[in-house]
Amino acid sequence: MKIWDVSMTIEPSMYVWKGRDSKRPEFTITRDYVDGEGARETHVGMDMHTGTHIDAPLHFIFEGQTMGSIPLEKLLRQVKVFDLTKIEEVIKASDLAALDIEQGDFVLFKTRNSLEDIVEGDFIYISDDAAEELTKLGVEGVGIDALGVERDQPDHGTHNALLGAGVIIIEGLRLKEVDQGQYFMIAAPLKVDSLEAAPARVLLTELIK
Repeated sequence: MKIWDVSMTIEPSMYVWKGRDSKRPEFTITRDYVDGEGARETHVGMDMHTGTHIDAPLHFIFEGQTMGSIPLEKLLRQVKVFDLTKIEEVIKASDLAALDIEQGDFVLFKTRNSLEDIVEGDFIYISDDAAEELTKLGVEGVGIDALGVERDQPDHGTHNALLGAGVIIIEGLRLKEVDQGQYFMIAAPLKVDSLEAAPARVLLTELIK
């Protein structure tokens, strides 16, 4: 069975939101070998929105659902990958018209973001109207290959539209090697309960026929 690991590697030099040093993960060795004896232990300090991660409604919805409230079956499921690499700046509602999106789908958008190193500021994102259209179509989840589904819009319309409708968001995917089509997704977030987001290891596999 072919497996695609579509996650970012977590490391101190990785790309982070807007290149802010405060967002970079920190690795601190708290115990180490001495003359080849002993053991190594490392402390990791990082934001829950580091690298490939999942957003729960609480991220933008006051008193919204937390990571602990997302059933695992919503993250281990069939997904549709759509190739939108021809789009130059933003995914609009009109770009969705030709896509085979049905109620209950979990969609992953492959854009130009996947064809280059992660861009911290100027990346392809999802517009407010596209987010509204996705909720009307009844999707259960949306994934994108950028550090955010939006570029920090003043009203955060994209996040609010999706999370307000209970749509799960996955950000920071790397889809360069993945063709358009249907896959089985295993998206395993850190097991945290009351938080608004969590880093995740996201894998895609071929559908078993």
